[in-house]
Amino acid sequence: MRFLLTDEQRAFGDSLDAMLTSADTPAAARAWAAGDPAPGLALWSRLAEAGVFALAAPQAYEGVGPLPVELAVAFTALGRHAVPGTVVETVAAAALLTRLAESGEAGPAKRLLPGLVTGELTATLAGRGAYALDADVAGVTLVVSEEDAGPGPDADRSACLRIAHGHGPVRVSADPARRLAVPAAGGEVIAEGHHVARAAAYAGDVARLVTAAQALGVGLALLDRTVAYVKQRTQFGAAIGSFQAVKHRLADTLIGLEFARPLLYGAALSMAPADIAAAKVTAGEAAYAAARTALQLHGAIGYTEELDLSLWLRKARPLRDAWGTPALCRATVLAG
Repeated sequence: MRFLLTDEQRAFGDSLDAMLTSADTPAAARAWAAGDPAPGLALWSRLAEAGVFALAAPQAYEGVGPLPVELAVAFTALGRHAVPGTVVETVAAAALLTRLAESGEAGPAKRLLPGLVTGELTATLAGRGAYALDADVAGVTLVVSEEDAGPGPDADRSACLRIAHGHGPVRVSADPARRLAVPAAGGEVIAEGHHVARAAAYAGDVARLVTAAQALGVGLALLDRTVAYVKQRTQFGAAIGSFQAVKHRLADTLIGLEFARPLLYGAALSMAPADIAAAKVTAGEAAYAAARTALQLHGAIGYTEELDLSLWLRKARPLRDAWGTPALCRATVLAG
């Protein structure tokens, strides 16, 4: 199957790219990592105005979706510009609340979805005992606690969805702009039952899809910056970009990223868990390979925090592992 974006989808991606280019996202990411979320939250409002979060919610809750392909387009742009914050988790929370409403429990969606769509509310999402991203900044921390409802590997599962009040110590990950904390125990339970577990599984698939898109965008940004750099850096009187070994390394990087792109859009069309897992592992590995290439070809300067390149270099591996490690995604593909 050959898949091409429509003119409207391409225009949406281009408009986001133009908006983020003018927004100085590297400065917002650096401020976020330093504990100052104000520039990032201002950027968040602009993303909401552009309709990014509305893509994950239905019209009944002020959204325009769910539109998975458009979400993939949007999150590729967010990755390309190193946008900080719980963008993935907010979209996943919107997907969870939407699925709960579709199953007959509309109370949580009525309460939280409109704020998520308009950008007035930010969310993070985690499983019981797991780290939540940026819980110190998010307006609401949702926790899904899952328990077995019976014996056997195919037993249905029951879960509860609660709002955590507070969190443990904030820890910095490999990416300083990804701040992690374990949500506090207890809190208000807003839904429970088998339908919560099913909604959480769907939200996990959505999170995995948009994380794959974010990783693809990170890889593309790393490639673009590296290509520009090797045209300027000289050795032996010639730009290193003219060396055949450098050309081959960059070509391999491009092939990996371009191979991930149709898998991403195909997964957005089907929303099949195995397709999403395939897109996630491919995009994540391609982004990590792009980071390794960028670091090697930039030489010693690539290790410096002062260079904006570091903002993307330090995202590649965390995004590769977030919402499904390569091993877990491969297992999902094989099981599917």
